[in-house]
Amino acid sequence: MFWKFDLNTTSHVDKLLDKEDVTLHELMDEDDILQECKAQNRKLLDFICQQHCMEELVSLITHEPPVDMDEKVRFKYPNTACELLTSDVPQINDKLGGDETLLNILYDFLDHEPPLNPLLASFFSKTIGNLIARKTEQVIAFLRKKDQFISLVLKHIDTSAMMDLLLRLISCVEPAPLRQEVLNWLNEAKVIQRLVELIQWSQDEDRQSNASQTLCDIIRLSRDQGNQLQEISEPDPLLTALESQECVEQLLKNMFDGDQTENCIVNGTQILLTLLETRRSGVEGLMDSFSQGFERSYTVNSSILHGIEPRLKDFHQLLLNPPKKTSILTTIGVLEEPLGNARLHGARLIAALLHTNTPSINYELCRLNTMDLLLVSNTVRHIVEEYAV
Repeated sequence: MFWKFDLNTTSHVDKLLDKEDVTLHELMDEDDILQECKAQNRKLLDFICQQHCMEELVSLITHEPPVDMDEKVRFKYPNTACELLTSDVPQINDKLGGDETLLNILYDFLDHEPPLNPLLASFFSKTIGNLIARKTEQVIAFLRKKDQFISLVLKHIDTSAMMDLLLRLISCVEPAPLRQEVLNWLNEAKVIQRLVELIQWSQDEDRQSNASQTLCDIIRLSRDQGNQLQEISEPDPLLTALESQECVEQLLKNMFDGDQTENCIVNGTQILLTLLETRRSGVEGLMDSFSQGFERSYTVNSSILHGIEPRLKDFHQLLLNPPKKTSILTTIGVLEEPLGNARLHGARLIAALLHTNTPSINYELCRLNTMDLLLVSNTVRHIVEEYAV
């Protein structure tokens, strides 16, 4: 008995490339184009790396598709374009990272008015992030020449992809001397202070939330990398700025001076709680691959405590008079004054401060009679006990 085998290994992509008038879109319609690209099909890469093809790929991930297209396929080509550009093929990385015309087309995405399309923003962030990791020196040099780069990223911080891009700049740059240059550049651009300024009642919730999360991630990343990269002789300027008394005081001013909103208080308190962290499990960290199974300990900088101490009265007052919340209907009746997220975070902060065992803070909390106020609520009492053990 004999079986017939199709020994023709020529892919559909190769067959298309044999056509004289083949277009990029025709190739992108093929299901195996990404597989062929990652397999470094020479004929395919030569075609993709032509200037007009690369410009088309970059344009696809940075410009809105026509609105009259079927929604099911509207982002098909931008998605495929992003996968090709981030396929980690050296020939594509070299072409994109070394061509300023292509980088400018990519960069111009930031000039769009907010809000950015979140899907396109994720394509943009993924592509830039890949270049930061693979063509570090060229891309960092390009971005540093753009005076408005930091301002534009912060302008669009309400889009989570911009937060991810900023964190890639902080965590993915190698070697260590170049990373230090990038940190100094970001510090000179006052990134920390500008993120803190976004945590105000007048800012929309997404901007506040992403700014807060970015600052929390910067604290954890900087501390973890400081522990892992022992050869670094210079301190991390971003962490130094965040832990400064001036920064803490400005954050608290934004939270309590003027109109008080739950969103602003919660986001600001999350940053303070992160600054007050003294121990984190390695499996919960942002650099797990280096530290699984270990716990890292940190010492709380006294400048953080000095910045918080004069504002303890504001947290005490927050427990008494939190931002107003609507009544909640429960199975046992109407709860006229819910505990609320602001008071819950205030209680957690006080518990974290107790854990530092700072005499002057303990004295002030006793003078304000804050502990008796906290222990009125069983829910809050458990939080305090958890942190104060």
